[in-house]
Amino acid sequence: MEGGHTNTKESIRRQVILLLLLHLLSQTASEQIRYSIPEELEIGSIVGNLAKDLGLPAGKPANYDLHILSLGKNQYFSINTENGHLYVNSRIDREGICGETAFCHINFEVMIKSPMNIFHITVEIEDINDNVPHFFTGDIKLETIESTFPGARFVLGYAKDADVGINSLQNYHLMPNQYFILETREREDGNKYAEIVLNKQLDRESESSFHLILTALDGGKPTKTGTATIWVNVLDANDNSPIFAQEVYKVSLKENAAKGSSVVQVKATDKDEGSNGQIDYQFANIPESAHQRFSVSSVNGTITVTENLDFEEMEKYTLTVEARDGDGGGLVTHCKVEITILDENDNAPEIMLASLVNPVSEDTALGAVIAYIIVTDKDTGDNGKVTCHLHGDPPFRILPTSSNYYKLLSDGPLDRERTPEYNITVTASDAGSPPLSTHKSITLQVSDVNDNAPAFETLVIMLKLRQSGSPKFLQCFAPIPHSNNTLIFPPNYEEGTLPYSYQLCLSSESRIHEFAFPKPPVPTTEIIPCTNKSDTLMMINGDNAPNPEMGNGEVVSFLSVGT
Repeated sequence: MEGGHTNTKESIRRQVILLLLLHLLSQTASEQIRYSIPEELEIGSIVGNLAKDLGLPAGKPANYDLHILSLGKNQYFSINTENGHLYVNSRIDREGICGETAFCHINFEVMIKSPMNIFHITVEIEDINDNVPHFFTGDIKLETIESTFPGARFVLGYAKDADVGINSLQNYHLMPNQYFILETREREDGNKYAEIVLNKQLDRESESSFHLILTALDGGKPTKTGTATIWVNVLDANDNSPIFAQEVYKVSLKENAAKGSSVVQVKATDKDEGSNGQIDYQFANIPESAHQRFSVSSVNGTITVTENLDFEEMEKYTLTVEARDGDGGGLVTHCKVEITILDENDNAPEIMLASLVNPVSEDTALGAVIAYIIVTDKDTGDNGKVTCHLHGDPPFRILPTSSNYYKLLSDGPLDRERTPEYNITVTASDAGSPPLSTHKSITLQVSDVNDNAPAFETLVIMLKLRQSGSPKFLQCFAPIPHSNNTLIFPPNYEEGTLPYSYQLCLSSESRIHEFAFPKPPVPTTEIIPCTNKSDTLMMINGDNAPNPEMGNGEVVSFLSVGT
């Protein structure tokens, strides 16, 4: 009794703990766990106590099979199943992960299997000053005519710093000189670029060329810098510079624009005549990615597409075009071309199976979670809005949960004896025009439970009673016409050894079995005379039973046995 009482108390204690756990999980399932760490932490550094933050009971994280869903993503973190801590698993380079994005997050999902649930984890990656500013080229070539008036501006381009915030590029510095002063300007996208302004008339005869040092500085502590050399070449007089019709050209371009299609034409004019008035157009100090995808006509300033564009790769390009007059030199002016890439519905949704209960028991309750499915679409706006549905009318349904997750639920009774396997087709369609769809098949096995009682096949049992020595012995059991069935007798049968003998016939669709036994006590049954004198069905029922020697002394009874 004492041992049974202890087991009962232990069972109740486990049930209470389980109920408390389910309550805690239900409170945290809809919440996102957030952490914040600097980039470039050493591998093995602790991010946080994930088991504690999820509300799992202390000291038992291994019991819930806490693990990260990889789904093909880089594994930047790992979980220690013994203590539930989240650790840094590989090098985290904020710039490599998020590029120029100001706020960098790594999102992933964590699953526990008992009870099954998924939690969304967000780790914010803080920037450190681990990158120096750098120019696209270390040498900047500048040519200008000696007659250029003070106040003329020359765009030097900009340096890049992969860091963000205060750690990114903040300012420029120009070495002291007698001709130029520096101005730092900011573009619409926030990037700072340098211009130099002519402060004193140049004199080619006294100084035909010289160089200046331009320094880019970030805001980190300590400050990091990058430098470029400005080579100034002074030309003979050409007293009119080209002038662009616009300082900034803005244009929108669909990402499916064909190679060779025109983007925009920039136009500059020059009041000079002859070679001093002839203008040559070129790109000036633009990123290599822009150089690969666009070209500009040196004759008319038309910019065309040279490579396929991809909105998901780059949403905006800023190009600098220079207009230069004269032969082999001359005056230069610049304009900006801002190209915004428009998204097209060129990516179909992607379906990934996060988890699956397979096989599923045929007594699974309605609403039980069978699988978690992740659906993503690289496009944006309506082109990236995805809905999911199931083909046909299976006893399942699919519902969205959070982020890009859907769950497959049981929605009807399962019967393994009728349908042991389901091929479920999930279709994900976006809201683009025209919409794109993706199909994924999930094969689901149904496991058996003991839900059927045993059953007999239906038989007809025919019992024949006869007096020993009758010449019409086994008359009822002669072979059936047009049948190949034979009669089968017990090996120890001898006619006439007892006053009565019994033949038992088992009838099925394929054959007749006949057996002979010594006379037992006559039970209550249905009897049919086996002679030609009577075909009437009669009942043997206690004292009212007829003599078994009725007719010619032979009686046959039939019993029906089955389900």
